[in-house]
Amino acid sequence: MEKPEQPVRRPWVVGVSGASGTPYAAAVIRALLAAGEPVDLVVSRAARLTILDETGIAFRDAHWRADLAAWLGAGAEELEDVRYWPAGDFAAGPSSGSYPAKGMLVVPATTGAVAGIALGLSKDLLQRTASVTLKERRPLVVCVRETPLNGVTLKHLVELDAQGAVVLPASPGFYAGGSTVGELVGFVAGRVLDAVGVPHTLYRRWEGELGAAARATGRPA
Repeated sequence: MEKPEQPVRRPWVVGVSGASGTPYAAAVIRALLAAGEPVDLVVSRAARLTILDETGIAFRDAHWRADLAAWLGAGAEELEDVRYWPAGDFAAGPSSGSYPAKGMLVVPATTGAVAGIALGLSKDLLQRTASVTLKERRPLVVCVRETPLNGVTLKHLVELDAQGAVVLPASPGFYAGGSTVGELVGFVAGRVLDAVGVPHTLYRRWEGELGAAARATGRPA
């Protein structure tokens, strides 16, 4: 008797570059897992320094699961469908177009990562996976976190848009009623997930009624 075929695992690849804004990445990863979406994680070398600086957590290849659990504030059982690929591993699954990924979310994205992806440099696994995502016509969201932006970076962002990527600056909106840092982080993370159609409850959506968010939260309109 033939065994039934196992469903193919099709993850979202989350690329974390070295820009400030690691809470955005953490919120996106948590929400993907909460939605039942498998995650493949690529953390750049510079991102490790940023994670350490912003959270005090050292993200190490050999202990990535424990470090990720500490970063996300998650239990081991919540990370069962996460796969980690070192940034220097060019033989990793996501480096090939035949790897069955749904798409990629680069959050946060440095201007260096933006340039590398736009120019197809593929200097590490994060950039290589983004290039593969574009060539395979899969969804790519680039959540750039920098201000102000110079002309060169703006040209690179326009090029990414022309190649089919979604350019999504880490710009929190206040109409959803957010006033805490966590709520504003959730807004940006939610917009990243909106761009690829993953359901979430990270922020209050606009319903066309002025002052609704303020009334819902008990704050003065």
